Amino acid sequence: MTSSPIHIGLDLGGTNIKAVALRSVGTQLDPSPILRSTSPTEAAGGPQHVSDRLVSMVEDITKDLGPVATIGLGVPGLFASDGTIELFPNMAGPWKGFNIVSAVGSKVGITPTLINDARAFTLAEGTVGAGRDAAVMLGVVLGTGIGGGVMINGRLHIGANGLAGEFAHQVVEPNGPACGCGNNGCIETLARGDFVASSAGFSDTKALYAASARGDERAITAINKAAGYIAIGVSNAAALLGVDVVVIGGGIANGGDLVIDPIRDAVRQRVTLASPDHLHVVQGILGSEAGAIGAALIGARPRP
Repeated sequence: MTSSPIHIGLDLGGTNIKAVALRSVGTQLDPSPILRSTSPTEAAGGPQHVSDRLVSMVEDITKDLGPVATIGLGVPGLFASDGTIELFPNMAGPWKGFNIVSAVGSKVGITPTLINDARAFTLAEGTVGAGRDAAVMLGVVLGTGIGGGVMINGRLHIGANGLAGEFAHQVVEPNGPACGCGNNGCIETLARGDFVASSAGFSDTKALYAASARGDERAITAINKAAGYIAIGVSNAAALLGVDVVVIGGGIANGGDLVIDPIRDAVRQRVTLASPDHLHVVQGILGSEAGAIGAALIGARPRP
């Protein structure tokens, strides 16, 4: 039990929900979790069941630490300002039109602050992680899908409509495959892990990168092609925003240099307006907790 205000961050994933609790120290939030937990999402149970799972995790933290001041919730998609889900492209179930803020807030007595999960990753890495000293940081999350976010001068940039940072939905092949966003040839469709693995004849990304490490030409070619699409997106962002640090995260990034090096090499070939030496492509340092930490950070911010 502690008298310092407690701030919960929840990261809703298709397989697991991750939670962290952070403590306020004076007017600052200590980014080192004082409690962390992971629980199965059980997405097949549908939106209400998943919301109840979130509620249960909040209640468990409250039992351990006492009253909670704020809750931030990172979600894998897009939502309206009132918390109604508009698009969960990689989460099964009838989520469109479901108000997750009401479903959780009505039971825990605290209105959660929603943030896109990739933006939560970006906020965490740009505040206390690998991009904390960047003037303009681009976050890129490589997981089941691809996400992104932008921080400028230490502040998360979400734009006029709240959608700034949708790195994966840049069109890089106008006649490419259809994307869940309604467009064609987005980075998401051409560089997401399952597509890259299957296009090279592998069952999943783990098998793909294991084959690459063995020198398998099919795997290496597929990875380099995907890295090329990601590099186009990075070079676009660099030209428009003057990005100086790109932080790569997500489950696929756990492959380390096997994942990061092809992207880094492709970016060096694509960035031409300024010296590529001024654009650093690095792996995130907060690991699987980055999204939950970012959610806690956004939840603890004063509301307008």
